[in-house]
Amino acid sequence: MTAIRATERHPMTADPLAATPDRAGAGPAPRPSLHDPQRFGEVFDAHFAEIHRYAANRLGPDAAPDIASQTFLEAFRGRHRYDPARANVRTWLYGIATNLIGKHRRGEVRALRARERMGPGLVRAIEGHADVIDSRVSAQGLRGRLAGAIAGLSKGERDVLLLVALAELSHEEVAAALGVPYGTVGSRLSRARKKVREALGGTNPMRDGEDDHG
Repeated sequence: MTAIRATERHPMTADPLAATPDRAGAGPAPRPSLHDPQRFGEVFDAHFAEIHRYAANRLGPDAAPDIASQTFLEAFRGRHRYDPARANVRTWLYGIATNLIGKHRRGEVRALRARERMGPGLVRAIEGHADVIDSRVSAQGLRGRLAGAIAGLSKGERDVLLLVALAELSHEEVAAALGVPYGTVGSRLSRARKKVREALGGTNPMRDGEDDHG
């Protein structure tokens, strides 16, 4: 990624260098520029750490550097396809990362099953936000029954659940990241929450009181 940061960058819209808010209260986020690729390093600096963290949670620390680096490489190469009307940069990057992780689906399931055998540790981790399992769940924390429950989800359900839980994306952002209808996000999330809750013996992993209405 050193070469990318030095010579490459991201695109956007008619006003390519304008800043756009990524999350409420988070302030403006760097906006990739089609006309000034040197500015792409700002996008890299702003988002690399969290994309790396997301990949580590899903595939483990060994695979995370490659997934994160490939995410930004694909983002730079595909910057002309970026549509700011559909998603902010952060959401767009999570969509790219999730697609790359999807190519390692079997590896992710194997890793989750291995973490399941590591014993308890997840139930403590799921205590937290009203709308997420826990945005701070680490690769080491994804073990025990929760890891097994997540491994048992379909790819679509797992992607939606972990984009909400780990990336804290809204339903609208998840739909944009995955390129699926808003209603699909809600139905997948509802099924995923139900399956995880049942696998944990009835524990509500989302603690929002609205699990089946997603």
